[in-house]
Amino acid sequence: MTPMPESRALPADPAPVNDYDSLAEAYSAENETSLNNAYYERPATLALAGDVTGRQILDAGCGSGPLFAALRDRGATVTGIDASAGMLEVARRRLGPDADLRVADLADPLPFPDDSFDDVIASLVLHYLRDWGPTLTEMRRVLRTGGRLIASVNHPTADYVIERLAGRRPDYFATYNSIGEWPLGDRTIRMSFWNRPLHAMTDAFTAAGFRISVISEPQPVPAARELFPDDFHLLATAPSFLFFVLQAD
Repeated sequence: MTPMPESRALPADPAPVNDYDSLAEAYSAENETSLNNAYYERPATLALAGDVTGRQILDAGCGSGPLFAALRDRGATVTGIDASAGMLEVARRRLGPDADLRVADLADPLPFPDDSFDDVIASLVLHYLRDWGPTLTEMRRVLRTGGRLIASVNHPTADYVIERLAGRRPDYFATYNSIGEWPLGDRTIRMSFWNRPLHAMTDAFTAAGFRISVISEPQPVPAARELFPDDFHLLATAPSFLFFVLQAD
């Protein structure tokens, strides 16, 4: 749901973090055209999803709805959930009154029966969670046998490399929280993420009953080279996100 914060990890303090209700409008506008979202993460997720005609898909952490809209345009029947009512208000304006949008926190049980969906797409949301176990178990529960979980997360080396270049020595093998600053329009917001090593991700997927089908480190789309000449090379040579396709066998 979110791009990677652009600044280094910072010590936590009492200031609000992940306040999507208050930044919904500004975030939605940024998400529409940003390099990380519009020319990197979203195209990569859609490419991994492939032909979705006729599939029932849960957009888990749908935000303001750009991925929901793209999947629906490709012939899928989509349900979107998000913990932020403010983001869903923006999504409703985009998607129309008939769109199936619901407030739901991924840390809680999902409000759907077993075997409800052909696919669950979790676009840049799992790294908000300290414990993936209950969430992945719920995602497996609502997937039909043979269904897929398509997930994108902060790349496990991205924040680690930033910290090392700044002279600090974080423990790559730990699961730890970091607070990053992210410029959005004329203000700076604070975002909280949970960093974890690759093996902790894959262990969590398999423990929840998924079979790993694809691990992907895609490139930004070629059109981004001219649109973002200052940032394209960095993103094309140092990935921000990691993508998975997981089978519910």
